[in-house]
Amino acid sequence: MILADTNALIWFLSGDATLGLTARRLIENGDPPAFSSISIWEVALSVSRGRLRLDSTPTEYYAGVLETGFREMPFTADIGITAVAIEGLHRDPADRIIVATALGLNATLVTADARLRGYAPLRSVWD
Repeated sequence: MILADTNALIWFLSGDATLGLTARRLIENGDPPAFSSISIWEVALSVSRGRLRLDSTPTEYYAGVLETGFREMPFTADIGITAVAIEGLHRDPADRIIVATALGLNATLVTADARLRGYAPLRSVWD
């Protein structure tokens, strides 16, 4: 299973070339890709703080993500407990939740974040 980090999700949906070819192919091919529900929270938060501009509301964006075939992986108590217990990773709660989601699903995380890619138990990819 492929889990897209928030950055990969945004760049994939916008067609941004920042998402590398290998990462894009992984998302496009095989099983339907997934995203953590926390990614939609990050998108909405970034829009509200003026750090991200969308051509739609966060609610419409979320609907568009689902329409493209991405599967939502909800934030659960098990993911929350795992996110707190992760050692050796920075303290950003959204990143910790995304990593815990990938670990719980035994998924490969597509992310541009080198800090996440460097977390040893996690399988990740980027170009």
